[in-house]
Amino acid sequence: MRLDDYLSTVRLIKRRTVAKDMIDGGLVKLNGKSVKPAHPVNIGDFVRLTIGGTKIDIEVLEIPLRSVRKEECEKFYKRLT
Repeated sequence: MRLDDYLSTVRLIKRRTVAKDMIDGGLVKLNGKSVKPAHPVNIGDFVRLTIGGTKIDIEVLEIPLRSVRKEECEKFYKRLT
């Protein structure tokens, strides 16, 4: 699954276009590196989001195969900070 799609599917970022813009702007890092929005996400990857000066670190636990209900979102990642 693409990084921008993953972030919007698990509801860390509201829309995929916003996720794409954040990734392009360097506000999202995958395993400590800047990547493109279409970069694939794998189980065990670490993602750092910078939102309004706040850094949020997560570990990818699962990759969703479809849309995710709000109640199920947190089973797909573990928040580290």
